[in-house]
Amino acid sequence: MVELIMDLLKVLLRIVTILPLMLVMTLFMGKRSIGELPVFDFLVILTLGSVVGADIADPEIHHFPTVGAIIGIAILQKVIAWWKIKNRRIGKLLSFEPTLVIYEGQFHIKNMRKISYSIDNVLQMLRQKDVFKVEDVHFALIEANGELSVKLNPEKEVAKVEHVRTDSQPHSIEYTVIIEGKLLYDTLAFKGLNESWLREELLKLKVANVKDVFYAAVNEQNKLHVCLENPDTTEVVPIFH
Repeated sequence: MVELIMDLLKVLLRIVTILPLMLVMTLFMGKRSIGELPVFDFLVILTLGSVVGADIADPEIHHFPTVGAIIGIAILQKVIAWWKIKNRRIGKLLSFEPTLVIYEGQFHIKNMRKISYSIDNVLQMLRQKDVFKVEDVHFALIEANGELSVKLNPEKEVAKVEHVRTDSQPHSIEYTVIIEGKLLYDTLAFKGLNESWLREELLKLKVANVKDVFYAAVNEQNKLHVCLENPDTTEVVPIFH
């Protein structure tokens, strides 16, 4: 009986010590690692799966300590959920804030790097929202669950102004020509353009070095849209909570 109680205490001690460590590591890895679940619920489910799986797979493991572990994890989850509701500071500590990644058609590069999202990730998520032009985006946020929320410029929202025009306009999308300072010659060739044309257009925008360009794209009318690696302007961007 004493041995059983000691085993149970050992398991409960492991829960108290391992979960905080897993929480710190998951927060360190970033919101891409947790999918749709809030971070602490993700850890709880992961831990429960490990405990139950070990109990089923290994007959040598005592069953009653596993039961105690499951009960302890469930109680801890309820306490943390209640604590998060009562204390907003704790809630913010145990979850992610929305992260601004695009504002007024410009990538917020520091925020993207902070949450380990590449330009390819964000562009793919925009396409999944049926957004094919970065310049149409008023702002875009990576939510706590890793999903992208997009607010388009007013003239691009439903119903769009271009839908009620009397003159027919072709569908307009962007073709990427520069990513992180690297020219995409295949795209230029597809559009019937060349490097000289691109550099001239950059000079019109007072951009002398291609290496300074984080992202650039042309639409079907060959209008160039540019996001710089380090913009000269110190524009104040909104903060989302």
